[in-house]
Amino acid sequence: MALALLGGGFDYSACAQDEFDDWYDTEHIPERLRIKGFINGVRWIGADNPKLSLAIYDLESLDVLKKPEYVAVSPAHFSPWATRLLIGQCKRLCRFNCVQINPGDAIAPDNAQGLLVAAMNVAPELESEFNEWYDTEHLPRLTALPGVIAARRYKSPGAGHRYVATYHLTSSDVGNSADWHAVNDTPWARKILPQVRDRLRLVLKRYVRARPLPGQ
Repeated sequence: MALALLGGGFDYSACAQDEFDDWYDTEHIPERLRIKGFINGVRWIGADNPKLSLAIYDLESLDVLKKPEYVAVSPAHFSPWATRLLIGQCKRLCRFNCVQINPGDAIAPDNAQGLLVAAMNVAPELESEFNEWYDTEHLPRLTALPGVIAARRYKSPGAGHRYVATYHLTSSDVGNSADWHAVNDTPWARKILPQVRDRLRLVLKRYVRARPLPGQ
């Protein structure tokens, strides 16, 4: 069975930095990593705007999200702390529940310092060619760039962005380089990209806690 991805992104500009970090580090990520089927979990912040936050988790499958242990901490059952911060103060940027389609079984590398996430929809009549372009031209060209450690692609069975790609990088600067943008300068890319809709592009750097955990 293919691996899956869970991701949640927020603009937490209206939150106190220390409280948001404490909640994420002591409640949100730990309670998920205790659930069997969660392989890992890493938080990322915006390379240009550190008030943007994205956490992504590799899952054994999307079935993990049906487990009672996950349902108990899912958005429908957030703790009072999570409810006050996420619902009362934060702006949601994205949520991903998707299955890894390329390569299918790759786990996020531990050594990346940058992450680029691209999410999108595509016109239905072009979907077959879009997938062929992405898998045979676009993804290989990006994977070959210096500074790209891993590239993975996902498809969502539900609402929202149907396709998601994650690129783990040596630095967030890789995602804004001239070489990166030049990848799309091909006839095939110029045909496909105008048909892409609802594009979301996040260039992020690895979150590093700036102070000791509460109680330490």
